[in-house]
Amino acid sequence: MTAPEDGDRDDRRTLAVIMHTAFFVLLGASLARFLLRHPGEPRTPWVVALSVLLAALYVLGPALGARLTARRLAWLTAVVAGWAVLVVLAPSFAWSAVPLFYTGLRTLPARAAVALVALLTALAVAAQLQLAGWADPNVLLAPPAVAAVATAVFVAMERQANRQRELIDDLVRTRRDLAATERREGTLAERERLAREIHDTLAQGLSSQRMLLQAADRLWETDPASARSHVRTAASIAESNLAEARRFVHDLTPADLAGGGGLEQALRAVADRESGGGLTVRVHTEGTPAAPLPALVESALLRIAQGALANVREHAGASTATVTLTCLDDQIVLDVADDGRGFDPGDPRGTDPTTAPAATTSPAATTSPASATRGHGLPAIRARLRQLGGTLTVESAPGEGTVVSAAIPLEPPS
Repeated sequence: MTAPEDGDRDDRRTLAVIMHTAFFVLLGASLARFLLRHPGEPRTPWVVALSVLLAALYVLGPALGARLTARRLAWLTAVVAGWAVLVVLAPSFAWSAVPLFYTGLRTLPARAAVALVALLTALAVAAQLQLAGWADPNVLLAPPAVAAVATAVFVAMERQANRQRELIDDLVRTRRDLAATERREGTLAERERLAREIHDTLAQGLSSQRMLLQAADRLWETDPASARSHVRTAASIAESNLAEARRFVHDLTPADLAGGGGLEQALRAVADRESGGGLTVRVHTEGTPAAPLPALVESALLRIAQGALANVREHAGASTATVTLTCLDDQIVLDVADDGRGFDPGDPRGTDPTTAPAATTSPAATTSPASATRGHGLPAIRARLRQLGGTLTVESAPGEGTVVSAAIPLEPPS
């Protein structure tokens, strides 16, 4: 339950207490006035008995609730009938009608409540005219006017309260739907992030292991030394993948950055792992950032380098790749260049090295179903850069190698 609903309920409870108290005060005052002015009359015992009975009936009302039910309607009828008989026997009880207005308006539908108020007002006017002994205009007109004003105010307040409750209900539903939408969006964003993390680490590592083991299998009989070198490199990549998998369980921080050596050291560790099997990877750095790089930027650059180098190994047929990290005043740029076969960036089939056809590659690369179904390399890099406001540039041509350049803007130091 919301706070406005609690406040509305408290206001209703306070008003009910006031009206109930007013009824018993007016009933007691009317009885006292009657006993002072008409002691010892034959009707006195009946008036006293009806007063006590009416008070007892009225006490039962709150226990029946405010909703209109058969028992509640029977109770209201009995209270109004008892009050009407008392007014006939003793007109001074007419003032007790005021709290009954509230009871009727709170219990009955609007039209029925207005009809009941009109009936109670007519009886009250008749009783006051009887007490006055003549057609007093004030007695004749004042009670209907007061009853009309009170009824109009009560009905207007009820309608406003109902509209407010509807607005609150709509607001609660809207907030609930918004929260559910945000949870779904958060879940989808986290799934996308995990997919990129797995693609850039475990999937790329497994792909490299597969290629190295296939190469080792082809060379096992003719060149055992090279085959064993491929196996050792695959084992090293498997060890790194295991460290990444364990890191996923903790906080998804790249394992190469978890040691605290910084981005340059992490890039050199990646280059060492990717070197081998005919590929040499070098790392160069230019400039120094004015302030420590945010963890998200370091993680993104490392993942981009991993993904780009995995693409080089799997698709480019290159012998050399160079990773260059350039720190400028307003941005940091990571370039991954290779001397491989290259591709045409303008060709829709070749906008991603992971999907470009290979003209002079090994049988393992040309026949691998994994290579045919992959296609997350550059899209994953672009997605990472979009989250950080960065840009991606790919320069390549058939037979001239490829340069993948990722630039991420940096906030100026304060």
